[in-house]
Amino acid sequence: MNITPELKFIEHDTVVIRFAGDSGDGMQITGNQFTTTSAAMGNDVHTFPDFPAEIRAPAGTLPGVSGFQLSFSSKEVHTAGDQLNTLVAMNPAALKVNLIDLEEGGLLIINENSFNEKEFKKAHYETNPLENGELENFRVFQFPITDLTLNAVKPFKLTHSHASKCKNMFALGIIYWLYYRPIEPTINWLTKKFEQKENIRDANIAALKAGYNYALTIGLFTERYIVKKAKLKPGKYRQITGNEAFALGCVVLTKQNQKTLLLSGYPITPASAVLQHVSKYQSEHIRVFQAEDEIAAMSATVGAAYGGALAMTVTSGPGFDLKSEALGLAVMTELPCVVINVQRAGPSTGMPTKTEQADLLMAMYGRHGECPVPILAPKSPSDCFDIIIQAFQIAVKYMTPVIILSDGYLATSAEPWLIPDANTIPKINSSENWIIPGTKDKEFRLGGLEKDIKTGHISYDPQNHQNMVNKRANKIELIKDFIAEQEIMGKSSGETLIISWGGTYGSVFTAVELLQQDGHDIALIHLRNLNPFPKNLKNILNNFNKILVAELNMGQLCKLIRAEFLVDAKSISKVTGKPFLVNELCEMILSQIKK
Repeated sequence: MNITPELKFIEHDTVVIRFAGDSGDGMQITGNQFTTTSAAMGNDVHTFPDFPAEIRAPAGTLPGVSGFQLSFSSKEVHTAGDQLNTLVAMNPAALKVNLIDLEEGGLLIINENSFNEKEFKKAHYETNPLENGELENFRVFQFPITDLTLNAVKPFKLTHSHASKCKNMFALGIIYWLYYRPIEPTINWLTKKFEQKENIRDANIAALKAGYNYALTIGLFTERYIVKKAKLKPGKYRQITGNEAFALGCVVLTKQNQKTLLLSGYPITPASAVLQHVSKYQSEHIRVFQAEDEIAAMSATVGAAYGGALAMTVTSGPGFDLKSEALGLAVMTELPCVVINVQRAGPSTGMPTKTEQADLLMAMYGRHGECPVPILAPKSPSDCFDIIIQAFQIAVKYMTPVIILSDGYLATSAEPWLIPDANTIPKINSSENWIIPGTKDKEFRLGGLEKDIKTGHISYDPQNHQNMVNKRANKIELIKDFIAEQEIMGKSSGETLIISWGGTYGSVFTAVELLQQDGHDIALIHLRNLNPFPKNLKNILNNFNKILVAELNMGQLCKLIRAEFLVDAKSISKVTGKPFLVNELCEMILSQIKK
């Protein structure tokens, strides 16, 4: 690319962009393509897709807005950003929903073809926002993106509907030019995706090029923006979401251990993608079973573990409810398996595409009887790969089901993942207690009724039941000796300790880092092991005057910390269906510190 002399080039460390439009406008594709291109250029990238729960929400309405936010940087980033530097709004509804997040003086690109009385009414605008002064604090560029797209793809003789759908590529071309990104990776992607549909392929490529060239020649833009490569750890990277990381973890497990893995499940947002990704790798060692319901999926998991396979099931909150009885059977029969719960906002159907961390207490206690289960929680999309391997290590070593609490944010957000050396990934050491049915001279009796602690026969003896309850509880406690001790970010003692878990890591880490730089006496621990807790956690808690627990619920981990360790922990909570923003966390933490 040749740099035009009359243009001003501005270098940024980090840029936050959001593409927003109707759920049929292809904003997720647009965002993913920009993300992939930026990652290939060496930037650190973190994304936040946000879309309606309905398959096709009413076009042009506020509930129907779909958005994709990404932060790309020349340094390490842990979140998709707080305030937007650039917003692309394809219709009035997208503008109304997202304008609040655009920084003052931010770049606003608008598809003016969608700004008409009909669309204003759908978005509950009483007057034209392009004319009423509402946008005076932003740098606004409005283009007839739909008309320009239709003109660009005219030679390919598409229907009007198919032709207008290419407008997301036109908008992407504009943003590629502004942020000095190459269009070739997206052209290659389009060529492969629409290999069998040449006119669709060529039309989208033409729209992409037209958007890029339009930005180049229109003369309205006086600036372009450069974000240099990030200084990341050397190695081979790929972009990955949490759900993709789970799937790849399953593939590696079967390769490393030469054991069959069964993944069972019933489609449910936002967990279904794990089933879809794993199904791409089905082979003699990997099987995916779409069950008729959640109960059957969990029961199949227990059956597969009984037969000696690596067995797991994936679901979200409402499905996790239904798995509780068969999960209790796995506890009683001491069979190793893994249950992934990709948490979402509830209760009931709730907000299926929004994130939350409100299933922790259900994971701890949501089964009848004394029924303890280890609980793990990944901290980032790439950490989902590591945690699925750790979960199976624990499951097989201690002959127990293991629960993994992911969440909607981790499931769909993406980041660069340093592909590990396969030789460094630990193998699963089979437990001597995992006897495959039919093994000669090792016949055994198994069932859901209580068993005698010595013989395994059915027992209703009161003291025996007490002993077995104690045995199952102690087995989970022993896992403390297997998991790593808790690490701490900051000093090992001081005034304030922040505790976080799950997908809040990026936001909380960044907030604590900023507060430390401002001179505050504050440290952070992020828990990946929630049951049992790391064995050094009590000592850490006792070394701080104030303990604050940040989580996307009404204080569930805070309750567990208070009950387990008898410390006066305070809750920092949020249940809006969205992740913590760094700025709001800083404010919430500071307000607690000042008390």
